[in-house]
Amino acid sequence: MVISPPRSEKLDLRLTPAAKRTLYAAARAARRSVSDFVLESALSRAEETLPDRRLFGLDAEHWEAFMTALDAPPRPLPRVERLFATPSIFEAPDVQP
Repeated sequence: MVISPPRSEKLDLRLTPAAKRTLYAAARAARRSVSDFVLESALSRAEETLPDRRLFGLDAEHWEAFMTALDAPPRPLPRVERLFATPSIFEAPDVQP
Protein backbone atom coordinates (compact mmCIF):
# COMPACT_ATOMS: atom_id res chain seq x y z
CA MET A 1 0.00 0.00 0.00
CA VAL A 2 1.35 3.40 -1.00
CA ILE A 3 1.02 6.09 1.65
CA SER A 4 0.56 9.54 0.20
CA PRO A 5 1.26 12.73 2.08
CA PRO A 6 -1.81 14.33 3.62
CA ARG A 7 -3.62 16.85 1.49
CA SER A 8 -3.26 20.25 3.04
CA GLU A 9 -3.91 22.61 0.14
CA LYS A 10 -7.29 23.70 -1.19
CA LEU A 11 -8.32 24.70 -4.71
CA ASP A 12 -11.70 26.33 -5.32
CA LEU A 13 -13.46 25.82 -8.60
CA ARG A 14 -16.43 27.55 -10.23
CA LEU A 15 -18.37 25.52 -12.78
CA THR A 16 -21.74 25.32 -14.46
CA PRO A 17 -24.46 23.05 -13.07
CA ALA A 18 -24.11 20.83 -16.15
CA ALA A 19 -20.34 20.48 -15.63
CA LYS A 20 -20.92 19.61 -11.99
CA ARG A 21 -23.48 16.93 -12.90
CA THR A 22 -21.04 15.47 -15.44
CA LEU A 23 -18.20 15.31 -12.90
CA TYR A 24 -20.42 13.70 -10.28
CA ALA A 25 -21.68 11.13 -12.81
CA ALA A 26 -18.15 10.33 -13.99
CA ALA A 27 -16.87 10.02 -10.41
CA ARG A 28 -19.75 7.72 -9.55
CA ALA A 29 -19.07 5.59 -12.66
CA ALA A 30 -15.39 5.34 -11.68
CA ARG A 31 -16.37 4.55 -8.08
CA ARG A 32 -14.29 7.47 -6.83
CA SER A 33 -15.09 10.49 -4.73
CA VAL A 34 -15.60 13.63 -6.79
CA SER A 35 -12.51 15.14 -5.16
CA ASP A 36 -10.35 12.12 -6.05
CA PHE A 37 -11.78 11.94 -9.56
CA VAL A 38 -11.20 15.64 -10.30
CA LEU A 39 -7.73 15.64 -8.75
CA GLU A 40 -6.58 12.52 -10.61
CA SER A 41 -8.05 13.78 -13.88
CA ALA A 42 -6.48 17.23 -13.53
CA LEU A 43 -3.07 15.81 -12.56
CA SER A 44 -3.16 13.40 -15.48
CA ARG A 45 -3.89 16.26 -17.87
CA ALA A 46 -1.18 18.40 -16.27
CA GLU A 47 1.37 15.61 -16.76
CA GLU A 48 0.40 15.42 -20.44
CA THR A 49 0.74 19.20 -20.84
CA LEU A 50 4.00 19.88 -19.01
CA PRO A 51 6.72 17.57 -20.41
CA ASP A 52 7.37 19.54 -23.58
CA ARG A 53 7.59 22.71 -21.51
CA ARG A 54 10.06 21.26 -19.00
CA LEU A 55 12.39 19.16 -21.12
CA PHE A 56 13.39 19.15 -24.73
CA GLY A 57 15.95 17.16 -26.62
CA LEU A 58 18.33 18.44 -29.25
CA ASP A 59 20.81 16.69 -31.49
CA ALA A 60 24.45 17.84 -31.35
CA GLU A 61 24.06 20.38 -34.16
CA HIS A 62 20.98 22.03 -32.68
CA TRP A 63 22.51 21.93 -29.17
CA GLU A 64 25.54 23.82 -30.44
CA ALA A 65 23.32 26.43 -32.12
CA PHE A 66 21.27 26.75 -28.92
CA MET A 67 24.40 27.27 -26.78
CA THR A 68 25.77 29.79 -29.28
CA ALA A 69 22.53 31.76 -29.11
CA LEU A 70 22.61 31.73 -25.31
CA ASP A 71 26.23 32.91 -25.24
CA ALA A 72 25.74 35.66 -27.82
CA PRO A 73 25.59 39.25 -26.57
CA PRO A 74 22.12 40.77 -26.58
CA ARG A 75 21.23 42.54 -29.78
CA PRO A 76 20.41 46.25 -29.59
CA LEU A 77 16.72 47.05 -29.18
CA PRO A 78 16.30 50.76 -29.97
CA ARG A 79 12.61 50.88 -29.05
CA VAL A 80 13.33 49.36 -25.62
CA GLU A 81 16.26 51.76 -25.13
CA ARG A 82 13.96 54.71 -25.95
CA LEU A 83 11.33 53.36 -23.58
CA PHE A 84 13.77 53.25 -20.68
CA ALA A 85 15.28 56.64 -21.59
CA THR A 86 11.87 58.37 -21.53
CA PRO A 87 10.68 59.42 -18.06
CA SER A 88 7.41 57.80 -17.08
CA ILE A 89 4.41 59.81 -16.02
CA PHE A 90 5.16 58.71 -12.49
CA GLU A 91 8.66 60.22 -12.64
CA ALA A 92 7.69 63.50 -14.32
CA PRO A 93 7.56 66.56 -12.08
CA ASP A 94 4.12 67.58 -10.86
CA VAL A 95 2.38 69.99 -13.16
CA GLN A 96 0.42 72.71 -11.36
CA PRO A 97 -2.89 73.74 -12.96
